[in-house]
Amino acid sequence: TEVLNKHEEWVRVDSGVATLGISNFSQEALGDVVYCGLPEVGTKLSQSDEFGALESVKAASELYSPLTGEVTDVNDALADNPGLVNKSCYKDGETLLQTHLDSNWNGFFSLKE
Repeated sequence: TEVLNKHEEWVRVDSGVATLGISNFSQEALGDVVYCGLPEVGTKLSQSDEFGALESVKAASELYSPLTGEVTDVNDALADNPGLVNKSCYKDGETLLQTHLDSNWNGFFSLKE
């Protein structure tokens, strides 16, 4: 299942684990990403909690959790190569994996729509 919310954050759920990222629209608006700050594995997040930031040469953008859960993995490649967000925001530029615990799915719509 792949869904997108009004903040242009996408979520892909597979076997109870949610992978998060920003949309192509967001990465284009942000421009060339030069920094990506992410939480540590084990961090517990509630829906709408700020968990990191993306910075480009022209702007900075906070990242907010679209779900409630615990961070089980982060994309460490973004620390050395934050431009992956621009290159492939739905694959190589995904930000983290988060175990889905209990979330409100109102406000999401299918990426296939």
